[in-house]
Order: sequence, then C-alpha cells, then structure tokens
Amino acid sequence: RLGTSGSTSSLKPLPSAISLAMETAEPDMGPTVLEAAPWRPAVQLKPESRRAPSHYHVSVTAHVRPAADRCPGLLRPHRAEDGLVIRLRIPGGQTTSRTLLALTTLAGTLQLTSRGNVQLRGIEEADLPAATDRIRGLGLLPSPSHELVRNIVASPLTGVTPERPDVRPLVAQLDAAICAEPELEGLPGRFLFAVDDGSADVWSLAFDVGYRALDAERGLLAFGGGSDRRRAEMTGRVISSSAAPAEMVRVAADFVRAREGSERAWRIWELTDFRTGQARFPGIGGNPDGDVAPSLGAVAGAASVGVPLGFLTADQAAAVDEAASGGPVVVTPWRSLIIPNAAATTEALRHAGLITDSGSPWTKITACVGAPACAKSLIETRKLAVQIADRGVLPTRPLHISGCERRCGAPIVDHDELVGNR
Repeated sequence: RLGTSGSTSSLKPLPSAISLAMETAEPDMGPTVLEAAPWRPAVQLKPESRRAPSHYHVSVTAHVRPAADRCPGLLRPHRAEDGLVIRLRIPGGQTTSRTLLALTTLAGTLQLTSRGNVQLRGIEEADLPAATDRIRGLGLLPSPSHELVRNIVASPLTGVTPERPDVRPLVAQLDAAICAEPELEGLPGRFLFAVDDGSADVWSLAFDVGYRALDAERGLLAFGGGSDRRRAEMTGRVISSSAAPAEMVRVAADFVRAREGSERAWRIWELTDFRTGQARFPGIGGNPDGDVAPSLGAVAGAASVGVPLGFLTADQAAAVDEAASGGPVVVTPWRSLIIPNAAATTEALRHAGLITDSGSPWTKITACVGAPACAKSLIETRKLAVQIADRGVLPTRPLHISGCERRCGAPIVDHDELVGNR
C-alpha cells in the first residue's frame, strides 16, 4: 500500500517516480514483485475506487510503540530473524576509516543508522563474545553503563568547512559529560542530543536538547524541537559554548527525574510541563525546511558519499579506508560518509558502489530491513528499493518502504511511503 505522510483526510496523486514504481500495468513492478517471498502473505496493492488505477489509498498509522524502550546496544543485543543486532554509538558520527573497515571483518552486516551511528546485524550467538572483545578493543564502549544514551548528532561538515565554528571539541566534551553523570544511565535510548555548527543541518532533526552555534563563543540551547512539526514549540536561550555541555547534561538529568512517574515518556516534548519557564523563540534563519543532507561528490575538499540503504560492504569500507588513508571519517544522520581531504577519490568510491551524485534515486529512498531479516515484515523491502532505484528516476519526495505498520526507520519529514500489509 502506497501512502503519503501527513493528514489522513485527503487523497493526493502520487509523484511520478513513485507512480512509475507502483503502476499495476508495469509487469515488473506490480504485485508480483511483492510476492517474491512466498513464505509470507503477498501484499495487495488496492487502487482507491474514486481515483485512476495508478493512485492508491492514502493511509497513515501512528508508530507502534512497544511497552519498553528496546534500543539495542553491544551489551544489550536485539534478537531479529536474521540473528543478533548490536548498535554502536558514534557521537557526532566522528570515527575513522580503519574502524569501519575493522567492523566489516566481524560477523554480521554493517549498517549506518539515521542517527549517525552504526550497527551490526545477523550475528550468531556463538560469534558475539569475539565481536564484543574486538569492539571493546576499538574503543567503541568507553562507558558500559552509558552505552545506550550516548546519542549525539552533529553537523557532519564541521571542521571541514572553515566558515563555520568547529564543534567537534564540544561533541567530545558533551560525550564525556554524559558518561560522567550517573543519573543519565536512566535516560531513554531514544533521547537525542544535537550539536549544530550553525549550518542548520542537524537542527532540522527531532532532537531533545540541541546547541546551535551563533559564532565560536556562543549559541542557542534549545529544548524539545527541531522537526517541522515541533519548531513552534521549541524553547531555549543563548548560552556560551563553554557552558553548553554541562547545561545539556543538566537538562537531560532533569528529564530523567521528571519522567519518573511516566516512564513511557521517551522524548522531552512528551512531558508537556517540562521546562515551561524557558522562552520560546521563532525561526532563526538557516535552512531547516530544505534538503539539509550534505551534497554528494566533492564538497569542501572532502569526498561525500551515500551508502545505499546504509549497508556498507567490506569492499566499500576498503575503498573508504584507501581514500581516507586510515584517517577520520564522519558517519552522517543521512546514511552517508564524509571523508576529509579526499575529493579526488570520488570516482574510485563510485566504482565501489557508493553514491557520489546528489541526483541519484538513492538519495530519496529509505527502507526498514524488511523480510527475511525481520519476522514482522511482509515484504522484501530492500529488494523493492533496488528495483525502484534501478529505474533511475529521482522521486520528488522522500520515499520510505516499510515491511509492516510499525514503519521502522521512517523519516520525520513529510514523505511518501510504501507499507506492507496483508
């Protein structure tokens, strides 16, 4: 079923690229494609009776929230149909090509996440101890008690583009402050910190506590905002950059205490009376409503490359490592990589299967892991994503493919969706 995020009260024609993908007249993209997994009921694509056959009923269902926060970690793996899933927090996405390459040599498949982290999935139980030891050796578990809460997104081009403040030191200070605060062990794994260098990129994400640099010495500290639907509710104040890490941790600790009577509150805006004394402020410029993902290709002397659906192969990691000479790499919240001082290597990276063209359909297509990796999925989402991308037509809006009504990994911005159902 194809739908459009937003109001459920209207039916809209689909963008041309998505209509192409779902036309029942197309023999290679109709329901037969979705029947590729015979062990699951086939998805039925039902034209809405009042529309032309190429348009489908719009349906939006709220995300299904489990009873408890089950965000996985290294010490708390999630058991999926294809094996164990472990998620590794990479504060600000700041890592090295050598680390990514080492992760691809472990059991499982490496995937970039929408928070600039990485995860390994498909790990056998017997392989977990060796993988855990190797990951510890890579320095990716500095605080076992806080591993699930080190969720920090940061402007991916910070320190690469000289016209904006370099917020990498602030990210490191914030991470250390989080790990040093015992109260934050109780922070939900969905709670998100954001550090923006003034470019308004991660400022557009649905963060809980965020800092946006105004210059090298000061910035805006904001609470409970970031996405389009919550920007009007954003509150905060101007603060010095040196004071920001401690204040962000203090806000998070206040939230931990405030949610004690309502542990189902995972995000700061779910407590309506939290921080009501802060001033509200309107938009502050920048481009929070536009396409905030970094351009692909050569950017400010760096190589910016997309990773289709976030799955990074060993060969691709080797190409990234060669381009970076074992040095710094940034994992972005848009499942792409920034490789500083590697603009000349974009062609080699393209040959490795990475995306170097911002006009690629892969820049608009996301998907949950789908069948057969997920027992709840009714369709093979990744196979369908490849078929849509191979058409070479850039969707006019982001398209997310979900294997079931849970809609895992769906973007927070307005988007079109394809949802598997019975």
